[in-house]
Amino acid sequence: MTDDGVTRCGWAQPDPLMRRYHDTEWGVPLRDSRALWEALMLEGFQAGLAWIVILRKREAFRDAFAGFDPEKVARFGAADIERLMANPGIVRARAKIEATFKGAQIYLDMQAAGDDFADFAWGFVGGKPIVRTDGEILASTPLSEAISKELKRRGFKFVGPTIVYAWMQAVGLVDDHSPDCFRRQH
Repeated sequence: MTDDGVTRCGWAQPDPLMRRYHDTEWGVPLRDSRALWEALMLEGFQAGLAWIVILRKREAFRDAFAGFDPEKVARFGAADIERLMANPGIVRARAKIEATFKGAQIYLDMQAAGDDFADFAWGFVGGKPIVRTDGEILASTPLSEAISKELKRRGFKFVGPTIVYAWMQAVGLVDDHSPDCFRRQH
């Protein structure tokens, strides 16, 4: 229990930004295709870093990537790579920036083929969150491995099983709140 009398997942403390993210976003079922894609791209940028780094830079990422509008990002080119590489407000990793451009193109290709990204994501869990009850902290699961494999098959980058599992937790495909957390679905 914290000083405000609320029991949360241990990772959400003591940073106020992490607490707010935990309390209002993490694990809330997200069903908007564009927002799901944005979350996946941000998880890719987080690879090798702490989530708080991305969370603190999230608004700068949104500004830099045109609000994560896939149609705009898919048209980004070499000049945008250089612009983004010079932006201290984001994680300046060329491969991750290029992967985001490619991810936007794949998202649009899926959309053009009638494959809604939200339906794609939620189809892996039968349309409802998986509620884990064991309280064990996992880095990946067989399901995150399967989703990772499918995302990679489609051409996405920075979508390994660990990144995909973090994304699944963040967007509510899996409820991984600790058993005593006030946000846990019972």
